[in-house]
Amino acid sequence: MRHLQDLLAAAVDRHADRTAIVGTDEVMSYAELDGAVNRIAHVLLDRGLTPGARVGVLAEKSPWTIAALIGTLRAGGAYVPIDPAGPASRVARIVGAAEPEVVLVDAASRPLLDEVLAELPGPYPTIGALDAQDDVAFTRADLLGASAGTPGVAPVDLAHLLFTSGSTGVPKGVMITHDTVIAFVDWALKHFGTRPGDRISGHPPLHFDLSTFDIYATLAAGAELHLVPATLGVDPRATASFIRDRALTQWFSVPSVLTYLARFDAVAQDDFPALERLLWCGEVLPTPVLAHWMRKLPHVRFTNLYGPTEATIASSFYDVPEVPADETVPVPIGRACDGEELRVLDEAMAPLPAGEVGDLWIGGAGLSPGYWRAPEKTTAAFRPDPSGERLYRTGDLARVDGEGVVHFLGRADSQIKSRGYRIELGEIEAALATVSGIRELAVVGVETGGFEGTTICCAYSVAEGHVLPAADVRRRIGELVPKYMVPARWAEMDDLPHNVNGKIDRPALRKHFAPVGAVTGGR
Repeated sequence: MRHLQDLLAAAVDRHADRTAIVGTDEVMSYAELDGAVNRIAHVLLDRGLTPGARVGVLAEKSPWTIAALIGTLRAGGAYVPIDPAGPASRVARIVGAAEPEVVLVDAASRPLLDEVLAELPGPYPTIGALDAQDDVAFTRADLLGASAGTPGVAPVDLAHLLFTSGSTGVPKGVMITHDTVIAFVDWALKHFGTRPGDRISGHPPLHFDLSTFDIYATLAAGAELHLVPATLGVDPRATASFIRDRALTQWFSVPSVLTYLARFDAVAQDDFPALERLLWCGEVLPTPVLAHWMRKLPHVRFTNLYGPTEATIASSFYDVPEVPADETVPVPIGRACDGEELRVLDEAMAPLPAGEVGDLWIGGAGLSPGYWRAPEKTTAAFRPDPSGERLYRTGDLARVDGEGVVHFLGRADSQIKSRGYRIELGEIEAALATVSGIRELAVVGVETGGFEGTTICCAYSVAEGHVLPAADVRRRIGELVPKYMVPARWAEMDDLPHNVNGKIDRPALRKHFAPVGAVTGGR
């Protein structure tokens, strides 16, 4: 069995002096990255890391942070990338669930970690610093002083845990194994023709599964990974300059970034002459935005990737052949990648004929073993078909056309995509329910035509004797969930609408928040 750390080892043999990772103020060659990885692995083992143990990585994107991820694997552990911008309460739930033996942290994220550990009952993990800090078990000075020789450890199947939004308010840990990532990387290298010297963007945050593709496909190809600073996300012209100045050959991000750049007309005609491929994944890219990009960059190949975290990065692809003639028609999610399988099934898990709408299920090489320490959730989401093949129910609706191309038709439940993040509206509601003074509440997703994807909207009523302006509720929820989960629109109501069954009338709420003339649907 091949392991992710082996991709770097093979690349060092062929490309030792080539540039591997370019950060904001630090560059590592393949040989330098391999040495950093080995030193981190040695220190983790010297501090008693046990086979298969989890290592939390709470740090901003940098070459040393990437080295920490791979170093964990080389030490026989599994890493847990943690959002350094996340609220302490949510990060504490993730750390508590993962139970890492070690947490690697940078100086900027140390205050957050201290706040997180104060919320946990213990025992506490060993803390290692990726830079110079006080009161930790080891720092970068220790890492630099460690042996650079490859440690000999037994490989493990689990590569990392990625925590996604959970409907009960508790984030779910998706188990990702070495073989599922490598299966996608092998397909992607062949399909996109990635080669040594390519300059690849590293845009997604490290706790987002899209970053897994950026890291390991780049290393496997002997290419350069250019880490995109998080600050560029709010500056479309700076983002365009980054692509241009770094002469990137591949850009990969969520669609909201592309829409943002298009909205501000940040891309000139025939811009980015070095760019060969533009890929997106995580949510629907509006067809008018795609057409805008394709007209601006006729020399670029455009590909839509689709797939949930549970199926490892992406399960299908669609190479857009030409500028869409009808900009009202959504872009298909295409065909399954090698080793993957997409099925549109009815409620009995029987295949539906072409043209009929049904539930989208995924099978094949990319399937996760399931959710971390959650067998009931795993059993509910991963099911055998009548022949016994294991499938994952995405919760999406789809249809297959007469040529075998799959078309995404939206969500079948309360889960949405916003800014590329998969969000369970129930997690936001669970957090809001802890705000004192709220009598009743509901969170809905509304398609408002904005660049962010689905807009998160919250309606609430206030208990007698309380005063809760929306600004106060927003400030409180901002302490409980990540920024991308904070509702963008608010409505305080005397009473929320209810249907004949006494349940909150969510379609009525979506209609309340929807722009004039917009069509609302879903549950």
